Amino acid sequence: MIGHGAIWKSREAIFRTPGCIGASRILLEKLWAGMGQTIPFACQDWASTKAAYRFLSNDRVSEHDILSGHFAASAARFAAAAGPILVLQDTTTFSYQREHPELVGYTGASTTRDRFNKSSVLTQCGILMHSSLVVTADGLPLGLAAVKFWTRKQFKGCSELKRHINPTRVPIEQKESWRWLENMRQSTTLLGEPIRCVHIGDRESDIYELFYTAHDREGDEAKSRSRGCIASRFATIRAVR
Repeated sequence: MIGHGAIWKSREAIFRTPGCIGASRILLEKLWAGMGQTIPFACQDWASTKAAYRFLSNDRVSEHDILSGHFAASAARFAAAAGPILVLQDTTTFSYQREHPELVGYTGASTTRDRFNKSSVLTQCGILMHSSLVVTADGLPLGLAAVKFWTRKQFKGCSELKRHINPTRVPIEQKESWRWLENMRQSTTLLGEPIRCVHIGDRESDIYELFYTAHDREGDEAKSRSRGCIASRFATIRAVR
């Protein structure tokens, strides 16, 4: 297990932001040794914990910088694989309990019931992550090709927002749905062979702009073969209730 961890860190945990290389290596070693633990527990002392939080709050550090080594390794594994490759897009929610949730942001709302069976709406604190996982047709994971993190400063629910905003009049660039297009562009740019990529998403990805982007990213060679079939390289998996 240790040997595999050392190999992974040497190949994929590559951080190139000037002035942060040493701090990133120290933090990675501590988090790796304390896998699944909180940052204070993994760091063990106050000085290391403070340094970790300073690193994570550094404006020069982004999730793309931290994952740049892994993205490069994913592209290398993609190049070594043969045939069509699946790119699975989906959104994950990380929920937290905080005394001041407004400092973190919100992800959504859920309905809870007390002991008297009275329902109430609870706004959830946390962040959202939309990722693109590269997988072979046989189900072998090759790594992430794109990722986007965000949170909501205010959450009123879709029904409440529709009372004030007509969703059809809002440009796609100003919607959260934009993440689907951005991840597709980033993943196809990273992997370099759009014609081999079959992007898969749930029914939330049923967006015209996304199908158009899939067609546009294929290039002239693919377009001449697809004959205008916009959805030829994007599969939509609809949830069955």
